[in-house]
Amino acid sequence: MTILELIKASAQQLTDAGVAFGHGTTNAFDEAAWLVLWQLDLPLDTPLEGPDSIANQAVSPEKQAQVATLLIARITSRKPAAYLTQEAWLQGVAFYVDERAIVPRSLIAELLVGGGIDYWLTESTRRVLDLCTGNGSLAVLAALSYPEVSVDASDISTDALAVARINIDKHGLQDRISLLTSDGLASVHGPYDLILCNPPYVNAQSMAALPPEYHAEPALALDGNTRGGSDGMDFIRTLLRDAPAHMSEHAVLVLEIGNEQANFEAAFPQLETVWLETSAGEDQVLLLTRDALLRL
Repeated sequence: MTILELIKASAQQLTDAGVAFGHGTTNAFDEAAWLVLWQLDLPLDTPLEGPDSIANQAVSPEKQAQVATLLIARITSRKPAAYLTQEAWLQGVAFYVDERAIVPRSLIAELLVGGGIDYWLTESTRRVLDLCTGNGSLAVLAALSYPEVSVDASDISTDALAVARINIDKHGLQDRISLLTSDGLASVHGPYDLILCNPPYVNAQSMAALPPEYHAEPALALDGNTRGGSDGMDFIRTLLRDAPAHMSEHAVLVLEIGNEQANFEAAFPQLETVWLETSAGEDQVLLLTRDALLRL
């Protein structure tokens, strides 16, 4: 069996099993390619087409058996593939991840690497807060994208911060990224020129309908209804109320809300909001100035 044949067979197996995607891939073929290449110790960007393709290379029976074992683990556990490989990629950067932190997939990463928020920054942008940092991926990407800034990466979960420490050390950013244990903004050390936040925002109805792959992640990182609400905006209400006190005069807050635009706008109908374009559209990530928050 060749590599491509093995990937196609694995993709069919994933499809037949009805697993859910969304933790780094969006379809069965891409997820199968990820798992097969990882198990074969090949880079994930190994070409499967073109003159340098390895698609027709033979796979030994021993390696085929190892792939089969990995596929069975993916199907029976319904854990995201990233937890099985303990590796996730965001904007071409590799991150360690395990069940202590949500699998990194924030659309804010696109804006950091692609310059989508540069217009809103100034020469005096020096202090950045990555709130709800999880495995630290956005903090790392912010530090890599803006070499002149220092970053505080905060989370209420000490388990998540332990994973973030691995990634900060992995990328040699110990001198520029500091880890803080904080319930929201309660224990951070502002003022900040830029706040990044991919918070828990999933509404109650959507939480109940999530596939098992998402329930394998820490609920604390997803459930936006832990303070008695149902619209997913519990954390965000407190954040927007408290944020101005932790922001410098010209600071901005970049906030991801996923598919919750309707609930966000219902909760904050008077808020002057800038919606930012990402690969998922213009309704997933927004930007708020300090002035806009003060008028809320």
